[in-house]
Amino acid sequence: MFARRPSRHESFSKHHNTSFDKHRAGKATSSKQKRSFRDHAAIVKKLDVKPKKPDHSPPVGSTLTSPIVTICVGPEQRLFAAHEDILSHSPFFAAICRGQFLESSSKRINLPEELPEIFSSVLEYLYKGDYYPRLFHNKRRNIWELEEDSVKNNTESTVYSHSAGQLLLKDSMVYCTAERYGLDELKRLALRKQGLQSGIQCSTILASARYAYANTPDSDSKLRAHYLALIIRSRSTFKRSGTMQMEMEQGGTMFFDLFVAICNHMDDMANATKSPFTKSPRTPH
Repeated sequence: MFARRPSRHESFSKHHNTSFDKHRAGKATSSKQKRSFRDHAAIVKKLDVKPKKPDHSPPVGSTLTSPIVTICVGPEQRLFAAHEDILSHSPFFAAICRGQFLESSSKRINLPEELPEIFSSVLEYLYKGDYYPRLFHNKRRNIWELEEDSVKNNTESTVYSHSAGQLLLKDSMVYCTAERYGLDELKRLALRKQGLQSGIQCSTILASARYAYANTPDSDSKLRAHYLALIIRSRSTFKRSGTMQMEMEQGGTMFFDLFVAICNHMDDMANATKSPFTKSPRTPH
């Protein structure tokens, strides 16, 4: 008989129904009043924006009733089993499962060049959205950290590579494997985890950097840049490293990129020290 007045909750939902991308700045609809940085900080604090937690559930649209595929990994042919739909979230495995290389009768994939420890992490990510050591959110400090046990023991940060003949950073190897398998989200996760590692020896960092350069395309701007920035930040340590000297004597693309990165870093520091009010000297007449 009478029109129902919208409740406060309905009005609020209708008012906030528009989409908002917090990672991209859009054009303001009104430029009459500009908000200061403090106003923006107060709004963010009021909204209590929290980082998104990693999703540990199986990928959307996947099913655990699809055929089981057997994967033989490494020279010792260590066996793994996975659902075909889960594997197919990787373009690499999707092409194989379509029948280009997969034996239709046995559902078997051979990966003799992969390391079982790295493939296990990739498979764990495909099922759970993360791999050990996992990320967890420290609510008290409002930051993301690695599982405490792995950080204390430092047991999962490196993996021995038979091809390199030494220990390499596990997250770098996961990143490079994700590059081959077309898993961009896994690349971002591995890079984020590697940024949380500490106490790694210079020789391991340099060997992992060479591995990264050998197993990523020249267009890669993430993992390679991570190593260049790491060496520049820790230059006081690396300049005393005998391993660094030997690596530089061997040369390679990485060290030219390092030279360019150092030059850019020095230019940025020089520009930062210049005062905008400094006048150029006048030329005498």
